[in-house]
Amino acid sequence: MTRELLPIGAFARLCRLSVKQLRHYDEVGLLRPASVDPATGYRYYRRNQVRDAMVIALLRGLDVPLAAITRVLTGDDEARAAVLRTERSRLAERIAAQQRSWQLLDRLLTGDLLTDGLLRHEVTMAHETARRLLVRRAVCAPEEIGATLGGEIGPLMAGMAGLDWRPPVWGLFPVDLGSQLRVAVGVQSDVPADAVPGTAVEELPPGPVVAAVHVGPYEHLTLTYQAVFAWIHERGLRPCGQVREAYLADPVTTEPAQLVTRVVVPIEDEEPS
Repeated sequence: MTRELLPIGAFARLCRLSVKQLRHYDEVGLLRPASVDPATGYRYYRRNQVRDAMVIALLRGLDVPLAAITRVLTGDDEARAAVLRTERSRLAERIAAQQRSWQLLDRLLTGDLLTDGLLRHEVTMAHETARRLLVRRAVCAPEEIGATLGGEIGPLMAGMAGLDWRPPVWGLFPVDLGSQLRVAVGVQSDVPADAVPGTAVEELPPGPVVAAVHVGPYEHLTLTYQAVFAWIHERGLRPCGQVREAYLADPVTTEPAQLVTRVVVPIEDEEPS
C-alpha cells in the first residue's frame, strides 16, 4: 500500500471513530474505504477522507440521522444549510417535548397528589345538552393533535367572521386512541355549513357526561384525562361517543398557566334497575 493509504485502525484513531463505526458507515454507503484488499478484506482510507469522517462523527454526536448526513456530504452549500436547518428544527421540537415532560413531572411532584399518584381534580357527572357545531375535520397522529387543531382553528374563525356563533371553541376526539385519529374543531352555530368553506355540521347528542376543568397549558391536559378516565372506570361506567374539550380562555391573550379547558367525556346511559 502507498503512504497515502491508511489501514482502518490507524484511520479510526486519526478520526476519533471506532473501527466498528467505520465498518458500519461502509456498509450503509456513507463512507466507503478508498481500497479493499481482495485477499484479506482489509479496508484502507485516504487522508483526504479524514474531513468527511470527522463531519460524520460531529453530526452523529448531535444525533443527526445517517440519511441527513449523506445529504450534507454530497450536497452543495445551499443543500447542506437546508439539511442543518431541518435538523435544528427537529432538535428544537425534541427539546420542547422534553421541557413539557419536565413540567409534567414537576407538577406531579409539587401538586396536591392523590395516593395513586394522580393530581387531585374535581370530577363531576352532569347532563350535557344537544349541540349543533360547525366543524373543520382532520386526521392526525396523537402527537400531532396540538399542531393539527392549531392549523384548523385559524381558517375556522376566519370563516365565521361576521357570522353568528356561540363560544366556546370546541375540540372533538375519539375515545379510543390509535395511530391515526379523526379530530375536529368547531363552534356552536345555526349557520349552514355551505356558508363557511371547509366546514361540516356535527350534531352532539344530549346525555350524561363526566367532566373536569383543567387549568394550565394544553400540554398538561393528560393529567386531567387520567383523573377523568380513572373516575369513570372506578365506578364501572363506560365512555362512548366523542371526547370534547371546551376552550374557555383565549390562548392568544391568556398565559399558558392560566388557560382553562373543560374536558367532557360522554358515558353510556345506565340501564334501569
